[in-house]
Amino acid sequence: MADVAEKLDPEVLPEYIPSAVLDGEAREEAVRMMLRLAEHVRNKTTDQADANWQEPVENYADEELFRVEVETLFKRIPLPLALSCELPEKNSYKAIEVVGVPVVLTRDAKGEVHAMLNVCRHRGALICGEGTGTSRALTCPYHAWSYGMDGELRGIYGESTFGDFDKSERNLIQLPVVEAAGLIFVCLTPGLEIDIESWLGDFTPVLEALKLDELHLFSSRMMPGPNWKVVIEGYLEGYHFASLHPNTVFKTNLSNTAIFDGFGAHERVAFALRNLEGHMNGGAEVETLDPSANVGAIIWLFPGMAFAGAWRERMTCSLVLPTTSVGASMTEQRVFTRQPVTDENREDLEVFRDFFYDVTYGEDYITGYGVQKGVANVGGTTQIYGRNEPGVQYLHQTINRLMAENHRDGDPEPRRA
Repeated sequence: MADVAEKLDPEVLPEYIPSAVLDGEAREEAVRMMLRLAEHVRNKTTDQADANWQEPVENYADEELFRVEVETLFKRIPLPLALSCELPEKNSYKAIEVVGVPVVLTRDAKGEVHAMLNVCRHRGALICGEGTGTSRALTCPYHAWSYGMDGELRGIYGESTFGDFDKSERNLIQLPVVEAAGLIFVCLTPGLEIDIESWLGDFTPVLEALKLDELHLFSSRMMPGPNWKVVIEGYLEGYHFASLHPNTVFKTNLSNTAIFDGFGAHERVAFALRNLEGHMNGGAEVETLDPSANVGAIIWLFPGMAFAGAWRERMTCSLVLPTTSVGASMTEQRVFTRQPVTDENREDLEVFRDFFYDVTYGEDYITGYGVQKGVANVGGTTQIYGRNEPGVQYLHQTINRLMAENHRDGDPEPRRA
């Protein structure tokens, strides 16, 4: 932690740059949120749930329950595996491993999006290395079988010597995919249908207001972490800002001062920035202020995508995914900007990127590893979430609800306090 603190010099904290992305009803809603936060700043209060919530610690460490969580919540639910701007042009692709499943997303020569298992149908080799790129074909590095960007088997090296077979039976295995609100959603189970309108519901306008399809990708880094639920909890409350982030996040955000809204499985948590407090102390009319400069909004898509600072000029997007182990997760942390990346803004973006990686990993995730170790040693007890942590309570209530609605005979269920 010492070297992390050295990196996070308060003199070089990244600037929160506002943007004009919010307009119309989206801006009016943001002003209403800002007014709610102003009331909390004025009264030293925060949004609260009806009561405390207790979650058995076994729900973070049980191997069999974890297996069912992955099958139920990550393999049968639409996962936002990319933003549309990550496949910005025809013949572009993104390869990513998702709960042990290798996936490749493509935008073909017609501009249509596809999702497929990143597995060659010859001998099962991985075709693409993780990351993004452009290509007219996907070519396996093992024996040079090549596929169109739609997954159709197009070329076989040494075909005249290989022998006859039905090529149409050896196309890449397709996964259900839908592009909506500037995001590309994929279901890891072939053959299932994605009903994205029902899944997003009234969260759709919240996402559409962000104009995600207009963003530019600056960077993407993978970040290891503890159990996926331990990780996600940290994104959904600001109760810890003063104690865990005294020299970083707490410099710009008030602690324990937030509002919460649930939208089906998804949620929005927003924190009061110190700018808001400063303007109020100066006698400003809150409704005349710019929400993007005074509100720190977290837009959270179940089961694991968090947009931080999504109303601003630049933002982070974190996709939290389990690995194949109950005690481990992997986060794809990306930085997006509303203006194209240039030589003039690159250095500032690098500072922004490194700051958020160092804070997230060096403070939140390192603490989360301690949580994971702790819950493994206090079996039979519970975690307790306060009324001032409604976002975290909502996460667990949503998990429990979806697990119950999709329960299959013989599978373990989340324990209840």
